[in-house]
Amino acid sequence: MATIKDVAARAGVAVGTASRVLSGSPQTSPDSRSRVLAAAAELGYIANGPARSLRRARTDVLGLLVSDIRNPFFSELAHAAEQEARAHGYTVILANANEDAAQADAVLDVFASQRIDGLLLSPQGPKTPRLEALLASDLPIVLLNRSIEGVDAPLYGTDNAGGVAQALKWLQRRGHRDVAFIGGPETFSTGAERHDAYLAGREAHGICTDDALVDAGDFLADGAAEAMLRILDRGALPTAVFGANGQTTLGAMRAVHERLGAEAASLIEFVSFDDVEWFAFMSPPVSAVKNDAPEIGRAGVRGLLALINGGTATPQRIATTFIDRSAGSAA
Repeated sequence: MATIKDVAARAGVAVGTASRVLSGSPQTSPDSRSRVLAAAAELGYIANGPARSLRRARTDVLGLLVSDIRNPFFSELAHAAEQEARAHGYTVILANANEDAAQADAVLDVFASQRIDGLLLSPQGPKTPRLEALLASDLPIVLLNRSIEGVDAPLYGTDNAGGVAQALKWLQRRGHRDVAFIGGPETFSTGAERHDAYLAGREAHGICTDDALVDAGDFLADGAAEAMLRILDRGALPTAVFGANGQTTLGAMRAVHERLGAEAASLIEFVSFDDVEWFAFMSPPVSAVKNDAPEIGRAGVRGLLALINGGTATPQRIATTFIDRSAGSAA
């Protein structure tokens, strides 16, 4: 089994420096932290038995790292998770990654130094050395809504394929063929799954397969607006736009209005993966795939508590519902 001396030697730092990094001390340089955490992950380093015992002393505190607290999906998820944890006697420490892997790693550094009983994590992409080191410890972890390739942790998230299928059926019923799809980053499992499901299902639903109508943003409004403008710059004029999350749909709508003007934009229908409260009050209202964010949060807490108590956690994909706000619908 690797020792802290092995980690220090692999990282090229003093043993004291490696110890401070692995204990979560802020009194280390970013370069040292990166090297030590990478070395710990490579060697599969786990702290010694007494340290593990001290660390696993129950505190009844859970860590929760969400991708972007501005996104209503994650706000609802966090609120429900906190309430579920409270019902079981736990307090939740909430942190925001702001859709930024470096910020997420900084938060994980803090969580690693705290005596939390478990971690609910919505990741920002592939594994990082900080996350690998945390996974190598005995800290119970569950993933929320996003998986990570090569990470064997229970996932509680949305049924992305089912939600995309609902949107495709709606587009087909509405008679749309020329549909623009604005996806999210494919480094996020949600972005990749929604993109793949759209490409796999569009032809069967009578939707144009021209990839000039497909682009991707960053799951935020500004990145989606840029993606929408790229599609319009290719000369495409869609009759409908499908945004891969709420912020993406908002950004695409803004770009269409700014580029084409209100009158032309009013002829384009929008559908969103993720419902946002104010979609119902827009003119015309926006139809959407509704995630059950609260249930994802509650299920994630229940799974994490099962791990903390020495049991097993069963991953879950939570079903979506479709909110049809189009003219003539019964919604």
